[in-house]
Amino acid sequence: MKTRVVKVERAQLGAFENPPGPTRLDNWSVDAVPESDLAALAEAARCLREKDTPVAFPTETVYGLGADARRSAAVKGIYAAKGRPSDNPLIVHVCDLQMLRSLLTPGDGNGDSGGEDPIPDIYRPLIERFWPGPLTILLPSPTPSKLAPEVTAGLANFGARMPSSPLALTLIKLADAPLAAPSANASTKPSPTAAQHVLDDLDGRIELILDGGACTVGVESTVVDGLCDPPVVLRPGGVSLQELRECPGWEKVAKAYKDHSEEGKAAPRAPGMKYKHYSPKAKVVLYEASFSQGSDGVVPEDRDAVPAANGANGDVNGNAAKRRKIGVIRTQRWAEGAGFKCENLAPSNATQDAVDGAAADLPYVVEEGDLKNDGGENIGRILDINLGKDIRRIAQGLFSALRELDRRGADVIFVDGINDEMDIAGAVMNRLRKAATESRA
Repeated sequence: MKTRVVKVERAQLGAFENPPGPTRLDNWSVDAVPESDLAALAEAARCLREKDTPVAFPTETVYGLGADARRSAAVKGIYAAKGRPSDNPLIVHVCDLQMLRSLLTPGDGNGDSGGEDPIPDIYRPLIERFWPGPLTILLPSPTPSKLAPEVTAGLANFGARMPSSPLALTLIKLADAPLAAPSANASTKPSPTAAQHVLDDLDGRIELILDGGACTVGVESTVVDGLCDPPVVLRPGGVSLQELRECPGWEKVAKAYKDHSEEGKAAPRAPGMKYKHYSPKAKVVLYEASFSQGSDGVVPEDRDAVPAANGANGDVNGNAAKRRKIGVIRTQRWAEGAGFKCENLAPSNATQDAVDGAAADLPYVVEEGDLKNDGGENIGRILDINLGKDIRRIAQGLFSALRELDRRGADVIFVDGINDEMDIAGAVMNRLRKAATESRA
């Protein structure tokens, strides 16, 4: 199968039909958009309607791998392309509340529930404040359900989200179908925040990738369950616990997720709960913000554990030993080089994202230099990425940075963790803890 990447220019590809007020999200309309501006999305929509091969598309969080959530064959195509376990449920993406309400009525219902809104009252404050946006709400599946059973993985509820990306909303509208759409990466790998990341993982497994540039949030949506008391967060993401607690009825929302995979447990209530996720090929060593010994950089024990490249001496067979590549992702504490002895650090060649025109949206550059031992000998290379101190910039660049260091052949990646109290930092640290091979706390 040949995979095509089709560039879609960022634009206001549609709009909500109603003015601000209670009905503002009822209908996403593309009536005013010229057909020529919709050509690429119209082709993708045809694929979603007529084929069982999923389509990759950008949202504000990460790139999604979409298929018609009502057709089993199409949804199975997602699991096959990703290599995703079949008991890991999928989030359903809708373009407006009209589409969501249709999924909450049984059988062939058209969304008419006798004048009563089928969306539970508990979610109204969240929808009003955070939709469209990086929030997924857990909803009861009616009997019979319009969704393919593979979407819910046997659960009685399903997760629904309305993305804020006009491209995503317009694609869903043109397909005239709710889209089941997990992240568009190979299962367990870091989530994709650029089209090139999708191509790296899924080339030859899908036919079409819509390239809308780099994602602005960079971590997946927050998943909440308001059907229990108190309501809970099942997965941290683009909406923080603090923001949720500012909404009526959500003042006591609790954390119901763990920062590690829960393999061996029952079917997960939300994506990202059960299985190992977000992991690059390289070994990842995470320094928690609470680890005071690492406040200035990588501690001597970890630096000393990096084997010297003895290219001059070689191994017992006379072969030159492989020089090590050390990756460093810096955030709020570490200085350049993160405590390693290095020289000649300088901005490196364009990242893979830059090659594809997305680097202008990425909050980092890669610096590369010589790695030295205490005697001043050159023992390898260091790749240094500074994501800065701003939490949202860290979130936006995290997955891309892990992928970029992997692409450049890093053997081990040291990451400076951040304090995860209340903010989107909780999502950042949740992903890092799931990705980490070892942690320093």
